[in-house]
Amino acid sequence: MRLPHPLYGLYERRLAASLPADRVPRHVGVILDGNRRWARSIGESTATGHQRGADKIADLLEWSEDIGVEVVTLWMLSTDNLERAPEELDPLLAIIESAVRDLAATRRWRLQPMGALELLPAHTSDALRAAQEATQDVAGLHVNVAVGYGGRREIADAVRSFLREHAEAGTDLDELAEQFDMEHIAERLYTKGQPDPDLVIRTSGEQRLGGFLLWQSAHSEFYFCEAYWPDFRRVDFLRACRAYAARERRLGR
Repeated sequence: MRLPHPLYGLYERRLAASLPADRVPRHVGVILDGNRRWARSIGESTATGHQRGADKIADLLEWSEDIGVEVVTLWMLSTDNLERAPEELDPLLAIIESAVRDLAATRRWRLQPMGALELLPAHTSDALRAAQEATQDVAGLHVNVAVGYGGRREIADAVRSFLREHAEAGTDLDELAEQFDMEHIAERLYTKGQPDPDLVIRTSGEQRLGGFLLWQSAHSEFYFCEAYWPDFRRVDFLRACRAYAARERRLGR
């Protein structure tokens, strides 16, 4: 429901004020879904939808900063998306490259690409790495940019890294199997050293993770929003955070 502007502003302020400071999520993961459907709903091109979605990212990061979030992970492109037709994929990659360069240029946020960068065109992976290098000394919000990302592949990459490391050291296979535990995967994930996501938001009404942060989200709280990503508002973000704050987190216990 969209409220008249004066009431909307009042409601938004009350929502923000109602968030307990000690119940703000440290790490928020966001599945930026619905760009294409948003574009179709208004008779625009798919590229227009992706561009509007990219334009929304800085707003989300500002909202996250305002309430004290420390890490945001943005799922911008999955490994499955790489199978899209070139006439859609190529403009989308160009939009992602431009968006990442613009975010880095602000010098407000520390960017970290995550995903199978080797599957991306060189110009895309180069743009992502350049953004990481340009912001590595920034002390602000840590932003993971998931491009060419798939949760299953991330876990496979972590196991592969562990096996290669021990193969090079000449570890016996039986000994390796005996030593292997969950921490060996956790310390080799793309998000190593970061807190696991407390809250995962997916826009567009889809109620599934689709492979997003499969390992890290074992104890996450999920929030599914009906709005397409280009229509996602600060009030929607605050509602998600309010819902998170109101839940009793058992963390598997």
